[in-house]
Amino acid sequence: MKRLQRQLVLNKGAEKFIFRYEQGREDELLDALVDQVKDHRTDFDWFDAAVLSFKLSQMLIGRAEGLLAGDSDVTLVH
Repeated sequence: MKRLQRQLVLNKGAEKFIFRYEQGREDELLDALVDQVKDHRTDFDWFDAAVLSFKLSQMLIGRAEGLLAGDSDVTLVH
């Protein structure tokens, strides 16, 4: 079964950071945020990683609430 593609975007000054990931692989996205912080070629810092991880948490909470409410637009992917 093909997983849904998701993305998080952060605009910071002249830079735009786009992180694409498959639903269910959020742990890999968090690893990518840490890797980006460690890459000193950009201005991506720990605050930026915290902002995006917060956005990710909010999205996951929204999907979980949709599942609990029986929202037909939300699908559980194994």
